[in-house]
Order: sequence, then C-alpha cells, then structure tokens
Amino acid sequence: MNRPYLKIDQVSKVFNRGSMSTEVLKDISLDIERGEFVSIIGHSGCGKSTLLNIIAGLTPATIGGILLEDREVNSPGPDRAVVFQNHSLLPWLTVYDNVRLAVDKVFGRQKSRAERHAWTMHNLDLVQMGHAADKRPSEVSGGMKQRVGIARALAMEPKVLLLDEPFGALDALTRAHLQDSVMQIHATLGNTVIMITHDVDEAVLLSDRIVMMTNGPSARVGEVLTVPLARPRKRLELVTNATYTKSRESVLKFLYERHQFVEAA
Repeated sequence: MNRPYLKIDQVSKVFNRGSMSTEVLKDISLDIERGEFVSIIGHSGCGKSTLLNIIAGLTPATIGGILLEDREVNSPGPDRAVVFQNHSLLPWLTVYDNVRLAVDKVFGRQKSRAERHAWTMHNLDLVQMGHAADKRPSEVSGGMKQRVGIARALAMEPKVLLLDEPFGALDALTRAHLQDSVMQIHATLGNTVIMITHDVDEAVLLSDRIVMMTNGPSARVGEVLTVPLARPRKRLELVTNATYTKSRESVLKFLYERHQFVEAA
C-alpha cells in the first residue's frame, strides 16, 4: 500500500486566551498525493487558514500532526512555501531581489552566484515578471505583486505550495489571468498545491479535489469532492460543461443548504 505524499492525521486545534478555550478544528484527516491540486473551501471562521498554517509549520496542532513524505512537520521549512493574500514583499527591494532573497536562503550553498541569478530570472519568467525585475513593489500592480509572491515561493522548489486566498484582493480580470497562470504552472511543474479559497468557481476550475469544511467552531471536513475534469482546462469551454456545472452545484449545495451562514458564492 502506497503511503500518501502529505498526510493530515487527526488534527485538532484549540486556541487558549486566559481562561477561555476555543476549538477551531476537530479531528481533520486528509491524504494528499504528489502533484495533486487540492482546494479547501468553507465559510469565514471555519479554520481554513489555521489548517494551512499548521501544514506550513507556522502554528502547532493541539492534537494530531502533519506528515510530508513520512516525516513530521512541526516547524516552517523551504519544503512548504506559502503565498498569502497580502503579497508580503519587502518594499525596499526590487522585484528581482525579493525573489533572489529566497533563492540565496535556500540554495546559497548548492548553486553558484550565476546559477542563483539564472534560477531567479527563470522563476520570474515563469510568472511573466522578468520584464519588471528592476522595479520595486510600489511600481507594479496588485496582480503583478502576487505574481512575484508566487515566483518567490516557486523559486524555493517546495514540495508543497500553499496558497492562502492568493487572489482574494484582486479585481475579477486580474484574478482570472492569475488563475490561468497558476493552472499553467501546475501543468508545467506538476507540483503539489493546497489552496484556501472562498470562491466556488475558482475551486472547481483549479482543483483535482475540493475539501468542504463545516462551520466553526470545531470545524471538520464535511465532504471531499473529486473534480473529474480533464486537463488542460479552458475557462470558456467549462461554462457549458455538464461536469463543471455539477461539481459547482455540489459545492454550492454544501455551503448553502447544509451550512446556512452564506458568504461564499
């Protein structure tokens, strides 16, 4: 029997503040295979980002744990790179230097200076930002900043790419372009991706599986939906695709009917 690439094993998380305790997540178990694109969706307050932070090693689980290639995850590491909704770029550094910083940190002893430069530019080109290498974050658009954030994450060659609502602050057109870019990158690299989202269409478009969380507190995995759409996926062709429509309907049904607090759409 093959072991899963990433295993979320009976994870629960309790936050304590003074004498108050809040159980955010309860008994979350999920196996994710190498190269899979998995979205986690649910209403605000269901612990999606907390779960992502536990996988990233930024927050410890209260019970249970995370195994990546059979090794326990209990601290941050370059094998798990996070792209947040806020791009988190250093404003005093150029686009190039923001990515190069990560490259130097991870590959400082493994690659020569010339190799690190080439790898930095390769990843900027991958997200179509090579032309803006010398600009500072304040000189590029919000969508471009997110592209740089994705390039920085990819440049670390992580085993798992973690996306925390990476397109949530962007306008619809920019969001669509970036979704298409992420699909292309995933097709090219075959990397393992876990994405937090509120957006049903985004989840169906990008994912191999969608994990639907129940409402918090004590949120659990409510359902896991496999999205049996062939890749590559073309946005305009999917609008009239029966499988796409059925998958979208299944997620909406879960969010609207079983869990009445409606924020997603």
